[in-house]
Amino acid sequence: MLHIYRQITALERVRPVVIAQKREEAERFPFAPVFVVGKPATHFLRRFWFRTLQDAPWQMSRAEVAQIERLLATNDAQLLHIYFGHIAVHLLPLIRHWPKPTVVSFHGADVLVDLDKPRYRAATREMLAAARLVLVRSRSLARAVTKLGCDEDKIRLHRTGIPLAEIPFRLRVWPNDGAWKFLQAGRLIEKKGFQTSLRAFAVFGAKNPGAAFTIAGEGPLLIELRNLARELGVGERVRFVGFLSQAQLREQFYESHIFLHPSELGGDGNQEGVPNSMLEAMASGLPVFATNHGGIPEAITPEVSGVLVEERAHAALAAALFDWTNRPEALAQLARRGATAVAEKFEQQAQARALEDYYQEALGRRA
Repeated sequence: MLHIYRQITALERVRPVVIAQKREEAERFPFAPVFVVGKPATHFLRRFWFRTLQDAPWQMSRAEVAQIERLLATNDAQLLHIYFGHIAVHLLPLIRHWPKPTVVSFHGADVLVDLDKPRYRAATREMLAAARLVLVRSRSLARAVTKLGCDEDKIRLHRTGIPLAEIPFRLRVWPNDGAWKFLQAGRLIEKKGFQTSLRAFAVFGAKNPGAAFTIAGEGPLLIELRNLARELGVGERVRFVGFLSQAQLREQFYESHIFLHPSELGGDGNQEGVPNSMLEAMASGLPVFATNHGGIPEAITPEVSGVLVEERAHAALAAALFDWTNRPEALAQLARRGATAVAEKFEQQAQARALEDYYQEALGRRA
């Protein structure tokens, strides 16, 4: 994932070695060394045994543990960093057997996955107990991990890092004819709140027929969202542009006036940490209209660096859009303060140095 790639490539005081199940687009994202360890031929049967017959999270086999440990030994690894908590649950046999420290990081969606099942919850607690440090993207995730039974003394806040030099701030020129351009970017899943965005846009667009809404991303809700846009009468003014490269997404940032991100708690317990797309939009100078959800309030001070409404409150979101678009000078100040907030809390190099300090702490060394 891009945010992990950014994090790894920004490290200076440690030598990272990557182990992954597959690698894609190596030319666009160069890095070495990367060791690809695919799933064994028996993985499907093993997964079926655990999930269906045992109602428990599948666990690595002894052979898989031995294979990874050989790679760790060959590269003289001193510390293992596992990205995503629900992945760490599957790697629990490795964490237990490997004698050196393990750090696990949680990012949002991985906090409550399958935890309504007793054996999943028990395995997660065992993993949290075995980890040396647990990194979280937001304080809201820290609270969620604590509720899972994690010792508060081992939880550390580690923000996502945004490469500000690649996303320079630009002040927007606001339209005076109602032709506002809205943007939302992310995977088309429930927690991103696209339905709320569409409903709010329909209300706003009824009084501003020149307004347009671009949705960037792919996901299982694409057909449902297209149908909703048509039902709301805004199908011709909503563009679904699919997955965009980073360069293409930044073009959309600078062509837009307002970024929407009304996240909500998914029915499966899926929640946000602090969304990367939202932070990048703020850094670029886009004013952000979002929700009091997950770690979002830790990035946005309401009415200061962005606008927050409650989850699923499309009428409140539409009202906020009417209010702020009628006050262009205040909207410009909102955009400036949003970019400043990202620079103060989420700058990439500062977060990379913080991660290196956590590694040293996990190893029992002074930072």
